[in-house]
Amino acid sequence: MSEANKDPVIIEVALNGATPTERNPHSPQTQERLVEDAIRCIEAGAAIVHTHAPDITLGGEAGARQYLEHFEPIHARHPEAILYPTIVFGQTIEEKTSHIEPLARAFPLRMGFVDPGSLNLMPTDEDGLPMPADWVYANSPADVAYKFALCDRLRLGPGMAIFEPGFLRAALAYHAAGRMPAGAFLRFYFGGGRSYRGEGAVDLLFGMPPTRSGLDLYLEILGDTPMPWSIAIVSGDPWDGEVARHALERGGHLRVGLEDYAGTRAPSNLELVEEAVALCREVGRPVASAAEAGKILQLPS
Repeated sequence: MSEANKDPVIIEVALNGATPTERNPHSPQTQERLVEDAIRCIEAGAAIVHTHAPDITLGGEAGARQYLEHFEPIHARHPEAILYPTIVFGQTIEEKTSHIEPLARAFPLRMGFVDPGSLNLMPTDEDGLPMPADWVYANSPADVAYKFALCDRLRLGPGMAIFEPGFLRAALAYHAAGRMPAGAFLRFYFGGGRSYRGEGAVDLLFGMPPTRSGLDLYLEILGDTPMPWSIAIVSGDPWDGEVARHALERGGHLRVGLEDYAGTRAPSNLELVEEAVALCREVGRPVASAAEAGKILQLPS
């Protein structure tokens, strides 16, 4: 193993997302559960915590207060932990991000989010066909530019969800032009082949499959651009196959959590973090503390 691949691993945990307790009873859906789960995961090795507030239809000051209600007690216990929210429902990009500025005014927020592209997130139906939904996860080039500018203005590291190779090419264009805000972090999302709806179903058809060659393609596109990156398996189990181990061997980081997980088990967030820590140990890489993660990502302070 090269010296570069002995660097500390940043573990991110995405606590809940759209995973209801009916799907997994461990999914934290209340403020109290979010605080408890986050603290347990941080103490087990997670440096970054991503949450969805109980009502993501609320934007502006009301939306920010929802995040503050669980961010503040987590921060009081672990002030170095990196916490960041999701978008809210809205028609315009201004509405979808209207909670970010008031949250950043009231809390030492260090990470934002930019999804630099659009795609179909398609579940399969009972015949194995993509369900004929009329919804697209749309991020226009203007919306992408707005979110990068917001991160830059508020001094937030842009955490980027890379669902498709085109998303990465857009991010690289910003980097090459010198317009990428400080603290950039790429998350390569892979579309798994599992579902809580039973065998044969897939929750989300998108992107590259979670394989070594899929990751290698992303890394070939990334080239020698010095942006840190992690992997996440969405609609699958992060330990299926060898892509997680391959990512660690190639110098990457890991995102786990019940927002992304689908599979035959019903793990807790804590179990997934503990499993990530164990894999890091097997590969021979230490786990980054939250303070180390901020330095690795070069997040603005």
